Amino acid sequence: MNEVSCLKKEIYEWLVAILVAVALYFIIHQFLFLVYTVNGDSMHPILKNGEKVIVSKINYTVGDIDNGDVIVFHADKKDDYVKRVIGISGDKVMYKDDQLYINDKKVDEPYLEENKLSKTNVQLTENFSVKDITAPSVATIPDGKLLVLGDNREVSKDSRYFGLIDEDQVVGEVALRFWPFNVFHYNFDPAK
Repeated sequence: MNEVSCLKKEIYEWLVAILVAVALYFIIHQFLFLVYTVNGDSMHPILKNGEKVIVSKINYTVGDIDNGDVIVFHADKKDDYVKRVIGISGDKVMYKDDQLYINDKKVDEPYLEENKLSKTNVQLTENFSVKDITAPSVATIPDGKLLVLGDNREVSKDSRYFGLIDEDQVVGEVALRFWPFNVFHYNFDPAK
């Protein structure tokens, strides 16, 4: 082989490697995972402003959205929010005296303990039910809808503010926090 054909072969191999890398990046980013930067303090203390997380898109391709999942969803055409799923389709959700009830069963929320400790004689989550968010005649979350709340209830704009979200707005589940490195964390649902 002469030098020109060796150079052509090497250029061809590099082009193929670059195309494969670009295709893999596109597939991973489009269908499996993406990096998201937390914006705001609505999920404090579990997620703080500026932290970086990996969002798993595949969890909802092969699985279901569950209560307690921390998700990223499209709030509008330009903004994404990170919140916790509190109620899914068919759930009757109610807060009374700072206590969550799903389908009339008391549900513990250990992820709120730090925020509750900073309060004195004030409820972290005001009393409300699905009826207050939707319509007085709707007692349960309709099909294809989710009730989402931030863990830092005092500052969070969530379903209490903008109503239920559509399941198809969900980008994916927060799988792990990787930045900054000293706060690496991978399980945001205490039930898992």
